[in-house]
Amino acid sequence: MEGVPIGYTLFSYRSVVEINVMSEVLIRLKEKHHQAGFTLLELLVVMVIVGLLAGYVGPKYFAQIGKSEVKTARAQIEALGKALDQYRLDVGHYPTTEQGLAALNTPPNNERKWQGPYLKKEVPRDPWDNPYFYQMPGTQSQYSEYDIWSLGSDGASGGNDTAADIVSWR
Repeated sequence: MEGVPIGYTLFSYRSVVEINVMSEVLIRLKEKHHQAGFTLLELLVVMVIVGLLAGYVGPKYFAQIGKSEVKTARAQIEALGKALDQYRLDVGHYPTTEQGLAALNTPPNNERKWQGPYLKKEVPRDPWDNPYFYQMPGTQSQYSEYDIWSLGSDGASGGNDTAADIVSWR
């Protein structure tokens, strides 16, 4: 056994190659393991960026929701006005304040010319789930024979932005 290094005689050449290949695989696995995750600093930076974006985009998004509710209320008031106009064409006058908007779906007593219902469904509630108000004769404008209004998101008279009253005379 001359020229053979010490300890080499215990293993065949094939065994030594297999051990070397296995050790290289283990080294590569360890390297991949160290590269697979994110550091705490990287995670914190991402969380700060997401927080800043949410703080900027969130209020703008929710402001749009409020505007869409106001647009819905205006559209419903306009539709109620058209139904009231059709009622007037058939009956000859608008419903009284006491009869209210319910007269668009249910014939009032002593109204023989009523041709309704003038709405496909029940009288809608405003987007904040409050009833619409109706008054005949209208008092808010010299050009309006009736007034229809919603008190807005706060449910109280007056207000600003989405809390403002939505009315038929403006």
